[in-house]
Amino acid sequence: MAAREEIACSRALGALVGGALGDAMGMPTQLLSPSEIRDRYGFVDRFVDPAPDHPVSRGLKAGAITDDTEQTLLLASVLLTSGGGFDHHAWVDALIRWEEDIKARGGYDLLGPSTKRAIDAINAGTPPEEAGRGGDTNGAAMRIAPVGILVPPSDALIARVAETCRATHNTTIAISAASAVATVVSHGIAGADWRAALGFAVAAARAGEKEGHWVPGGTIAARIAWALELVEGCTVEEGIARVLDSIGTGVASQESVPAAFAVLKLADGDAWRAAVIAANLGGDTDTIGAIAASMAGACAGYDSLPEARVTELVGIDLDET
Repeated sequence: MAAREEIACSRALGALVGGALGDAMGMPTQLLSPSEIRDRYGFVDRFVDPAPDHPVSRGLKAGAITDDTEQTLLLASVLLTSGGGFDHHAWVDALIRWEEDIKARGGYDLLGPSTKRAIDAINAGTPPEEAGRGGDTNGAAMRIAPVGILVPPSDALIARVAETCRATHNTTIAISAASAVATVVSHGIAGADWRAALGFAVAAARAGEKEGHWVPGGTIAARIAWALELVEGCTVEEGIARVLDSIGTGVASQESVPAAFAVLKLADGDAWRAAVIAANLGGDTDTIGAIAASMAGACAGYDSLPEARVTELVGIDLDET
C-alpha cells in the first residue's frame, strides 16, 4: 500500500473510532446539566457506568457506544453498497430496521427527534424526499463522517452530503451543519491537519445553505465562525464556560455543531481531549463528543487515539470497522 493510501486509511479509521470514543464518553452524561454531571460522576476523564436512574443510558456499560456511532456505521454501509449514487430506499429501510432493533433493546428514546419524525412519516406513507423537510437537529451532522471519508474535498462533497440528508434532515440548517463536519473530515483524509481543515468549514457551511428546505434560525456558518472566535486563547475551563453560556449544548444544529467545533479547538485537535471536554459540557454530550472527536481523528489518524481507551469501547467491532 502506498504511503498516501496508508495515511488515508489511518485517518478514515481515526474518524470512525474517534467518533466512537466521543460518543461513549458522552453516553453517561448526555441530557444532564454540568452540575448533575459533577454530582454523579465528578470530572469525567474516563469511561464510566451511567447512573442507575439515567433517563436514556441506564443499564449500559461503561464505554458503550450509542446511536451516534451505530447510525454512522449504518450510513457507511449504505454508502458502500449504493455505487456511484445513493440508494434512498436502502437507507430508509436500514433506518427502519435499525429503529426496530433499538426498540427491541429498549432504547427507543435514543432516536433523535428529526430522525424519529421522518421514520414515523415514512412508515405512514410519506415519500422519503418529503419526510425530512422539517429535520433541523444534529442527527445528520453526527453521522456524516463516512461521506467525508469517501468523497474528496469538492463541490461533489456538498452534493453527496445533501443527498444523504434528504430523507431525515432535508433543511438548510441541517445540511449546512453536516457539510461543515464532512468537509473537515474530508480534508483530514486528504492530509490536512486540524487547523488547516477547520479553515474550510465555514465556506462549506455556506455552500450547504443552498440545499434543502429553508427553515428559520441563525446560520451555521456564522455560528461556527463565532464559536471558534469565542474560545480563541481560552483555557479549557474558560472555553467550557463560554460554550455553555453563549453557544449552548442542545440538540439543535445551531448549538451542538458550533459547540463541537469549539471543543475541537479547545482540545488542540486531540480526539481524546475533545471527548473528555465534551463529556463534561452537559446537554447533548455524546453527539458533541462524537462530532468533535471524529473530526480530530480524521485529521490525526488512528495512531493518535489512546489504545487503552479504544480497547475499552463496548458495542463496536474494530475488525469490521
